[in-house]
Amino acid sequence: MNIEIIAGSPRQQSVTYRVALFLKKYLEQHSSHTVNIIDVREWNLPLLDNVFTSVEATPDTYKPLAERMFAADAFLLVSPEYNGSYTPAMKNLLDHFPKQSRKTFGIVTASPGGMGGMRATQGMQLLVAALFGVLSPYMLVVPGVDKKFDAEGNLLDEAFSKSVDVFAKELLWLAESVKPEHELA
Repeated sequence: MNIEIIAGSPRQQSVTYRVALFLKKYLEQHSSHTVNIIDVREWNLPLLDNVFTSVEATPDTYKPLAERMFAADAFLLVSPEYNGSYTPAMKNLLDHFPKQSRKTFGIVTASPGGMGGMRATQGMQLLVAALFGVLSPYMLVVPGVDKKFDAEGNLLDEAFSKSVDVFAKELLWLAESVKPEHELA
């Protein structure tokens, strides 16, 4: 199974990217699935003018991104909270691709503040529904992200590992259950 983590912060010194790095390592250690990160900072997507309906119909500049989006079986959306919502950069990236029917989504928000981006989770739930995705009910909300993860994506706060374990276990169970057996090979 191909899992893409979409790191949604466009900021160069993003602290939420630390969580994406950690989750990539964690999922690689706890599953046999292919896990990669799509970093919105690496794709200079214009404002939505045209939906990329296939790899072939995608402009050459974005074909590597399209290949990964179409090949993904599950997505983890990792975003800070911007004015009570997730980032416009993440929304713009997802808007460039058609509905993600029957693909599993996990929601992760992070913030240096005490709420961990909780308000952003609400909008992200609506986004996943609009994409026709299958949402894991377990979300990972990370308050004090700069104290829980270092710049290399290492967990600093071992007490937080239980939250990660539950989130990852439930996400993987759902993604593996949604993906038909014959497609898992």
